[in-house]
Amino acid sequence: MKKFQIIFAGYGPEHTSFSKSLKIMGNKIVKQFPDLVDVQYVYNVMDLGYKSEDILWMTDQGILTVTYQSTSYLTDDVPELGFVDLPFLFRDNAHARSAMDGKLGQYLTNKIEDRKNYKILGYLENGFRQISNSSHMIKKPDDMKGMKIRVLPSEVHSRFFELLGALPMRMDLTQAISDIQNGALDAQENPYTNTTTYGVHQYHKQHTVSNHFYISRAIMCNRTQFYDWPEQLKQAIIASAEEAIHWQRNQIETDVKEAEKLILDAAGQIHSLTVEETALFKEKIAPLYNDAREQFGDIPFNLLENN
Repeated sequence: MKKFQIIFAGYGPEHTSFSKSLKIMGNKIVKQFPDLVDVQYVYNVMDLGYKSEDILWMTDQGILTVTYQSTSYLTDDVPELGFVDLPFLFRDNAHARSAMDGKLGQYLTNKIEDRKNYKILGYLENGFRQISNSSHMIKKPDDMKGMKIRVLPSEVHSRFFELLGALPMRMDLTQAISDIQNGALDAQENPYTNTTTYGVHQYHKQHTVSNHFYISRAIMCNRTQFYDWPEQLKQAIIASAEEAIHWQRNQIETDVKEAEKLILDAAGQIHSLTVEETALFKEKIAPLYNDAREQFGDIPFNLLENN
């Protein structure tokens, strides 16, 4: 009997919720189809000298089978994904999850699959992003002025920080970590879990809870391989992704609390923006929303409003 090799891969240490999600998926299909699949794991491609964004082409070409990546990394090829990069778009985790699991998520999935050789299996939660830096606490937009900050490869993200007076620096995670360590970067923005996973909290002691962006990580399967599988295996991988997503979203809430403790234990200071302070940021970036309907059209707005 032919065995199907399935390589699960990501770009984080084995202990992260994302790596564990891959393991949940792999374990499930190995248990169901022990004689049909050969499952392997590459938890962190950066350990092999690749950049995190290399996940995209390696999955597209079938070098890797099932992977994850933040949707912002796909905006060059799928500009519609820039809609969910808009700042302050989601009220909370529940709102974001409902949207990504609902009609908006399906709309975005269709756009990805139209342009990439992926079968999208769902969306893991990277969550709300916070700002950290090495010099001073950020409480108002002017505190960002002239600050070099690493951003994801998203025009929306870059424009957001430009409107705040910062200097957005688009770069891959590998370079960002190096530049934070050597002081070439003033600031970065990430969920707490990323900030601690990659050791940024050892260099940045000023942390602002801004919740400015919410990021999902798409679970991508090489589409050519997916449609070469027997129907039972295809359905099993879809079901395994659903199980992994449910587990990961619950787990990351615990992970965020643990990451916050790590930041404080490393002598970090944390400031949560007040409603009034958040309003100042929203006012400053209003031009983004003025242009968004022309850029993305009415469809994603309507899907979010009617979710």
